[in-house]
Amino acid sequence: MKKLLLVTTLIFAGLIFTGQTKQELSKGFVMDKVVKSDKEWQTCLTPEEYQVLRAKGTERAFTGKFYKHKEEGTYVCAACGNGLFSSDTKYDSGSGWPAFFDALDETKVNTKRDISYGMVRIEITCAKCDSHLGHIFEDGPKPTGLRYCVNSLALDFKAK
Repeated sequence: MKKLLLVTTLIFAGLIFTGQTKQELSKGFVMDKVVKSDKEWQTCLTPEEYQVLRAKGTERAFTGKFYKHKEEGTYVCAACGNGLFSSDTKYDSGSGWPAFFDALDETKVNTKRDISYGMVRIEITCAKCDSHLGHIFEDGPKPTGLRYCVNSLALDFKAK
């Protein structure tokens, strides 16, 4: 019994130390989860990134570095590098934030109901590190009719 407890403790400590766990996703895909303490996030993100990604803030409209960005490539999570959106799905929604009509695939982002600030919205978070990205709305273009409204501070970009 003591050996089992010791092994379990060592495995748990290893997961905490590496900041990684495994998450079983649909279709049998396994993603490495990034798990960090609040203090660890504060040391690896700028204060502005931390405010958006971890404290669920929003950058001011029309100020983000990716709002009018036109390069071809992939937009990734600024906190963990998880690929989120293709430049092929980016469009100008006129909202003041980068907008996409689809994610790279359904395993890349999570959604949940957000009732903060007296509004009912759907929050989008990174499936790998649970960082806040923005919100999704049903007023986007075809073919999905969706608008993933994302903070530039939540994104990095990998050129094609």
